[in-house]
Amino acid sequence: MIDRPKDTEYAPFFAGYVSLVPEADIVDVLQKQIVDVGSQARTVPANGETFAYAPGKWNIREVYGHMADAERIFGYRAVCISRGERASLPGFDEKQYVARSRFADTRLTDLVREFTLLREANLVALQRLDRSTWSQMGTANGHPISVRALAFIMAGHVRHHLRILGERYAVPAGV
Repeated sequence: MIDRPKDTEYAPFFAGYVSLVPEADIVDVLQKQIVDVGSQARTVPANGETFAYAPGKWNIREVYGHMADAERIFGYRAVCISRGERASLPGFDEKQYVARSRFADTRLTDLVREFTLLREANLVALQRLDRSTWSQMGTANGHPISVRALAFIMAGHVRHHLRILGERYAVPAGV
C-alpha cells in the first residue's frame, strides 16, 4: 500500500482530484479505471460521440482524448521524478492541447484504446517503484509534486471526467 500524499506534495489546484480518491490502494484504483473508462465509453452510441452539452464545450471524443493526454503527461512526470529529475517539468494548457488535437475526428474506441495503453504502461512503471521512490519529490509546472501525488491525481482526474460525462453528457457508467 502507498500512503496518501500530504497536502505539501502537490499544488492546491490538484486537491480536488486527490480528494476523489479515498482508497488506500492506488495501484488497484488505477487498474480498475481501465475497465471503468472502457465500460462508460461503450454506453455512447456512435452517433453521440461528437455531442457537446453546450457551445464551446468539448465533445465526448474530446473529453476522452483529454483524459489520454493527461494520462500521458502525468505518467511522464511520475517517471521523470521517480528517476531523480531535478529540472522543472513543463505545465500544459489542456484547452490548447484539445484545440490542436484531432480528437473530434477520432473514433471513441481508438481514444479509449490509447488511454488504456497509456494507463497500462504507467502501471508497469509505477509497480516497479520501491516505497521510498513513491514519496520522491520533483517540480512540475513550477510546483513541488511527488510521484504518489501524481498517481492519485491520475486516478482523481479520470474520476472527475467520468463523473462529468455522466452528469453533463448523460453518459451512464458502464456495466
